[in-house]
Amino acid sequence: MTRIPLRPLARILQARASGANPDRIEQENLALRHHTMREAQRNQSQMRIFLLAAAFFSAYALIALQMGKLAATEPAEPRLAQIGPSINASRADILDRNGNVLATNLSTYALYVQTRDLVDPPNVAKKLAALFPELDEAALLRRMTDGRSFLWVRRTLSPEQKQAVHEIGDPGLLFGAREMRLYPNGQLAAHVLGGASFGHEGVDSAEVIGVAGVEKAMDARLRDPAQAGKPLVLSLDLTVQTTVEEVLQTGISMLSAKGGAAILMEVATGEIVAMAAGPTFDPNDRPANPTSGNPDDSPLFNRAVQGVYELGSTFKIFAAAQAMDLGLLNPESMVDANAPMIWGKHTIQEFEGKNYGPLLSVSDVIAKSSNVGTAHIALMIGAERQQAFLKALGLFDPSPVELIEAPSARPLRPDRWPEIMTITASYGHGISGSPMNLAAAYATLANGGRLVKPTILHRDAPYIGPQVLSEAAADASMTMLRRVVTEGTASLGEVAGYEVGGKTGTADKVKKGGGYYEDKVINTFAAVFPISDPKYVLIVTLDEPVETSGAKVKRTAGWTAVPVAAEIIRRTAPLLGLRPLVEPAEENAILPVNN
Repeated sequence: MTRIPLRPLARILQARASGANPDRIEQENLALRHHTMREAQRNQSQMRIFLLAAAFFSAYALIALQMGKLAATEPAEPRLAQIGPSINASRADILDRNGNVLATNLSTYALYVQTRDLVDPPNVAKKLAALFPELDEAALLRRMTDGRSFLWVRRTLSPEQKQAVHEIGDPGLLFGAREMRLYPNGQLAAHVLGGASFGHEGVDSAEVIGVAGVEKAMDARLRDPAQAGKPLVLSLDLTVQTTVEEVLQTGISMLSAKGGAAILMEVATGEIVAMAAGPTFDPNDRPANPTSGNPDDSPLFNRAVQGVYELGSTFKIFAAAQAMDLGLLNPESMVDANAPMIWGKHTIQEFEGKNYGPLLSVSDVIAKSSNVGTAHIALMIGAERQQAFLKALGLFDPSPVELIEAPSARPLRPDRWPEIMTITASYGHGISGSPMNLAAAYATLANGGRLVKPTILHRDAPYIGPQVLSEAAADASMTMLRRVVTEGTASLGEVAGYEVGGKTGTADKVKKGGGYYEDKVINTFAAVFPISDPKYVLIVTLDEPVETSGAKVKRTAGWTAVPVAAEIIRRTAPLLGLRPLVEPAEENAILPVNN
């Protein structure tokens, strides 16, 4: 800053010349200098005040913004420090073929306690025991006060339960975010889905792992972070599944059966449109695995896959189909059917001691379900070729369907295969398999003899299996199965307009210690429809059914499994898009007319 002299020489000389006092000039300049200095200091102070005010305003604005942000977010509980890898809690949804949700995730909370922060442990234990009846108040209080710093109380909480716990008001009660598995349709398709549970857990997340069914079999795919947003699409049709389960459960109840299973499969692709087993359960509240007793006493037991049974006369069509494929017989060839048949020390009889002989055509052997006729066909084929064919149909191996229970359900067959085994195996005696094995084998016959691989997944392209049977033999087999319904043992299986064909099977139930029950049976009906252009295979199996509507108790498949299957076809065929065939009226017939 340029400073002005207090006594400038020019003004001093001028003042002296005019007789003025030169000292006044110095006083004036000094006052002017002080004024200038005061103005500069005032401006500097004002600037400092302005900058300070701006700083306070900015600080308070940031604080207000942060408070608003916190107020708009979900309250978060304090978390325990966690060392180790992060938990992948995401899991892909499961859909049916039409995009309906079968399994998804639900955001919820877990309840845990940091005991060092508890204010009143006795009060907390008392109130938690009142909220959750499964908790023991004394045990909970002991765990809270035994020196541990952390304990889980509940793995999942509903919103109402979370609020009730929050109202207890103790700072030691904390909530951890969770994603739990939700099955919005309850019991529907329970044995297919299986269920899920928590695996590795942290206070802020937990991994969800499959414990059974497709959830377990496809666990790696469902937990893959790279495919978390891509749902797993099953081959099930939710509407058809609902109908099949409803009819099956009604049949089990009406026939006082111990349980049952039903499988509806596409012939061309092997895709399972519906699969039901009863009794069933709710995967949202999956019961504990049984630790004693028979496995099939538990509702968790999947009879469609895990049930390994003698499937009886449903096997007879395999003997006929193979004989025709080998050129040994044709549908009209006559075979010995004179009963009883004596083979060494063994006697082969017909149901209720009947005798369909002395001769029957191959087609009649299937329609009347002749044990003796089938036995003679099997002897023509021979043991080695019979075993090779049954193995080619997949009847010697566990089903490849994508359920975790399938690999353990291995069909049962003897190590030795003498001629008597060739005979009994031809009509499903002494050899066991699951309904899923049977469904795939019948689908192979209905698919022109090309092997069908069952699948629970909806795929873009079907599996193309090898040709295990000539198309001609497969087509002839379908014609024979139609006769079983129109003229044979499955007459109650006729559904107008849908050309149902199939084969019944009534097998005495095997005792644990060996031998067979006289009053307990496994009944099966293997159906194909429409028989002129096969689209679907339906297997219905009932465990210990009894039909008691008449004067005589009936236990055969024709009176039990067949009517259940017919009702399933009657109700699901329209849902599957199948139009009923209208059979042409006879010439010159009188037709009713509605006015």
